Amino acid sequence: MNAFRKTTLAVLTASTLLAVQHANAKTVAVTLTAKEVTLSVDNKGATKYAAWTFNGSIPGPVVRVKEGDTVDFTLINPSENKNSHAMDFHAAQVDVLNEFAPIKPGEKKHFTFEAKVPGVFMYHCGASPMVQHIARGMYGVIIVDPKEGYSKAFPKPDREYVLVEGQYFPDAENYKAMLENQGWAGNLINGKILHYDPVHDPDASQVLESKPGERVRIYFVNANINMPVAFHPIAGIWDRVYINGNPKNTLYGIQTYNVAVAEGDAFDIVSPKDRATNNAIVDHTMGAALRGAITVLMNKPDADPQKGKGDEILLK
Repeated sequence: MNAFRKTTLAVLTASTLLAVQHANAKTVAVTLTAKEVTLSVDNKGATKYAAWTFNGSIPGPVVRVKEGDTVDFTLINPSENKNSHAMDFHAAQVDVLNEFAPIKPGEKKHFTFEAKVPGVFMYHCGASPMVQHIARGMYGVIIVDPKEGYSKAFPKPDREYVLVEGQYFPDAENYKAMLENQGWAGNLINGKILHYDPVHDPDASQVLESKPGERVRIYFVNANINMPVAFHPIAGIWDRVYINGNPKNTLYGIQTYNVAVAEGDAFDIVSPKDRATNNAIVDHTMGAALRGAITVLMNKPDADPQKGKGDEILLK
């Protein structure tokens, strides 16, 4: 085969691959509503908090797309709200003064972006004072799955869970104290203190579950406003850590990984397959763990077949 034919075939092959990738990409419509509501931040329902949220929950809904997809996003700020709100997608490469600009009560914001980089990313309100909007609960997760799908380097997990850690400040109005990390009274996991930890809180009704030997992938986002997270599986070792959730950034055999503020990472853990075991997934910063950042993962033969799959990757 002469050089001309080789070059032509290479160009045609590359063009075909690009055409296939483009055809597989899609537009995903995402609409979130800013809601200023009162929520319980403990399992008993006794501790109420004047929260600001996306769609009425902490964290907001999980957004999941594939690398190359276009996110067609609309933010609604209802007229009954008292504050301006905004959206900052860490997965987006846009204009902070345009797409991420705040809107007043009664307004809508619409923009699109292509999810160009795979991984797990934080999204949050960027309205001023940002520290208060995040601390009061306006954050969530967007997962951008790699366009190549699963591979030897990025094996398909048996179960997936989303965990988001955030700091709890009971004095929700005092954003100046938040800036100095004053008044911090607890750590929320998916919106509640000790959300999935019946060992330390008898009112906790849920845990993460898997069967012995299964690969569990945890998409973790640090939504604290001031503190990194020392993410550690007690009685286990992270089989793989995907920095930013990107398979190209993989570490193996990690005991504890430091997750920066506003960082998202993916963590694989594989339990022993010959026996039932339990892990406590913690922020090993003791002040955070004992304030609420402990999650129990039970590895047992009769694990709930729905947990960690479909809509059950973020347990309510």
